[in-house]
Amino acid sequence: MIELHGIAKRYHGEAVVEDVSFSLPTQKIIAFIGSNGAGKSTILSIIGRLIAATAGVVCIDGKDLTAWNTRELAKHLTVLSQTTHMTTRLTVEELVRFGRFPHSHGKMSAEDLRIVEQALEYTELTALRDRFLDELSGGQRQTAYIAMGIAQDTRYILLDEPLNNLDMRRSVKVMKLLRNLVDEKGKTILIVIHDINFVSFHADYIVALKNGRLRHAGSVEEIIRQDVLRDIYDMDIAIEQYNGKQICVYYE
Repeated sequence: MIELHGIAKRYHGEAVVEDVSFSLPTQKIIAFIGSNGAGKSTILSIIGRLIAATAGVVCIDGKDLTAWNTRELAKHLTVLSQTTHMTTRLTVEELVRFGRFPHSHGKMSAEDLRIVEQALEYTELTALRDRFLDELSGGQRQTAYIAMGIAQDTRYILLDEPLNNLDMRRSVKVMKLLRNLVDEKGKTILIVIHDINFVSFHADYIVALKNGRLRHAGSVEEIIRQDVLRDIYDMDIAIEQYNGKQICVYYE
C-alpha cells in the first residue's frame, strides 16, 4: 500500500502541494486528475522519490520512503516520468533489458532474458526489438518505455502523463495495456492523466487535486459526477451513459 501523511512541497517559500494525505488501494489503476498546476506531477514525483517532500511522510508497504535502499526500492516501484528518456542510442530490446538492471546489476541471467522476452511480447514490440528508439513513432517509443517498466517487474508503476503526444488509437492501446497489467499481472498503476473519459473507462480509483490540495478521492462512480467535477475543474461537465460507462461532455 502507498500512504501519504501531511505531504507538502514548497519552492522558495511558495506551496505547490500542501497537507496532502491519502491511502491508495492496490491492484488498481489510480488516476490523478485536476487542472494544470494542481500538484499531480509533484505528488507522483514525491512518491517516486524523484523529488523530496518539504514536509510529511510517504510510506511504501508500511515503510518510510526515505528508509528504502535505492536498489530495493527499484524492485518495488517503477517510475516513468515526463522527462524519462535515454540520450544514448539504444534499440528497443536494449531499453527493455535496462529494466532488469535492479535485479541483474548488468549480468543478465536466463530468467532476466525470459522476462525481457515476455515484456516485448506483451507490448507487441517483438518485431521492433532491433529498431533504434529514435526511429520509432512517439507511440511506439512510449510503449517501449512501458515495456521497460514491465521488465522491471515491480508491484507499483508510476506514469506521468503517458498519453502526451499520442494519437487516439495509440492512447487507447496504451490504456488497454495498463488495464491488462492490473487485471492479469496484479500491478498497481498510478497515472497522471488529463482525459477524464479515459479515467472513467479504465481507472478504478481517482485522486483529485486542486491548487495543491487534495479535493476528492474515491471510486470512479464517486468522482465522475457533475457536482464533483464542477468543484475540481470550475466548469459544468455533462455526463452521459454509454455501455455502462460514464462519458463526460465538456465541449459546449
